[in-house]
Amino acid sequence: MDYGLKSKVALVTGTASQVGIGKGICLTLAKEGCDIVSTDINLEGAKQTADAVKALGRKCIALKVDVTKGADVDAMVKAAVKEFGKIDILVNNAGGNMIMGVPFLDQNSEMWHKDIALNLYGTMNCSKAVAPGMIEHKYGKIINFASIVAKWSLGGPGSYAASKAAVLAVTRGLAAQLGPSNINVNAIAPGMLNTNFFSALPGDAITKMFAEVAGMAPLKRNQDVADIANAVAFLSSDVSRNITGQCIQVDSGMVMY
Repeated sequence: MDYGLKSKVALVTGTASQVGIGKGICLTLAKEGCDIVSTDINLEGAKQTADAVKALGRKCIALKVDVTKGADVDAMVKAAVKEFGKIDILVNNAGGNMIMGVPFLDQNSEMWHKDIALNLYGTMNCSKAVAPGMIEHKYGKIINFASIVAKWSLGGPGSYAASKAAVLAVTRGLAAQLGPSNINVNAIAPGMLNTNFFSALPGDAITKMFAEVAGMAPLKRNQDVADIANAVAFLSSDVSRNITGQCIQVDSGMVMY
């Protein structure tokens, strides 16, 4: 299927990991014809991803950004527009779980603030920065990242699940407000996949967890980066032009509502 993305400009956050979703999204969108803005707080990693995009024959710049800081985000968007003249697609991929494995009774508000700042405020900052240009051009695609734990209690109570649930609320609200300007806003909720997300856990624990979760899923398998990136490409295109305010769960059927 031709997604019609040639010469579109996509800004993707959280692109530094060379085994992560962000890089996979950049490469998939580049293969579909997009020019890319690769951004991360880790500039060297973002540059590596940019080099991989350029090797596919597309234009790409790498920018350092802390998405929790509004001034950083505004500077990032300004630099991207200066380079490419527009931003057609925003993928709010940057995120993390700062208190993974910490029991709820050992958590505190300072710990929660880190996840909420990165996952929720980061999404808000980037969306707010690109929206005026998209409104001006009467065109835009914003893809946010939630998680199946926003709808499923397997991970227990914590700031990550809470922040991702809030991202879903922001997604719906933005879709309603920006829809009249021909801007689609959707979310993707990935299931289990093998990136650096779980790197803080022991290797044997990760292996056991992946096997258990795959066994619980109706399709009896976990996801890979390409599964998530392909969903982003679909939501970035006009093939999905009448889909907005939705959350697509790419999770092998683990959550079905």
